[in-house]
Amino acid sequence: MYPAKLKYVESHQWIKLENDIGTIGITKYGQEKMGDIVYVELPPKGKELKKGESLCTMESVKAALDIASPVSGKIIEINEKLNEDPSLVNKDSYGEGWLVKMKISDPSELDSLLTHIEYEKLLGKEAS
Repeated sequence: MYPAKLKYVESHQWIKLENDIGTIGITKYGQEKMGDIVYVELPPKGKELKKGESLCTMESVKAALDIASPVSGKIIEINEKLNEDPSLVNKDSYGEGWLVKMKISDPSELDSLLTHIEYEKLLGKEAS
């Protein structure tokens, strides 16, 4: 159900690695839990973040939520399409609904992220 090529965070973010660049988004479960996304406030390009710092803010019909960065690094690209259509996060959370691309500064942080199997197990515990 969750793409095997991605790494996951317990707070429902995913990261796709291409060398030292990580594309970051919200998992299908995470966006379903939030409901319809109506606004996404993305960080500026060039912003440096430490793992766990606020990556962006998302607002849904249910609530506003700070999304934590799964790794440390520098924002090199943001998904400008979300300014016009934040619902892309709901429609295509692993494709058009990605949030940012980040140059990862500490690759060792990736070791603490979950595989798709570990993430699915986590969701099984969360649902019970």
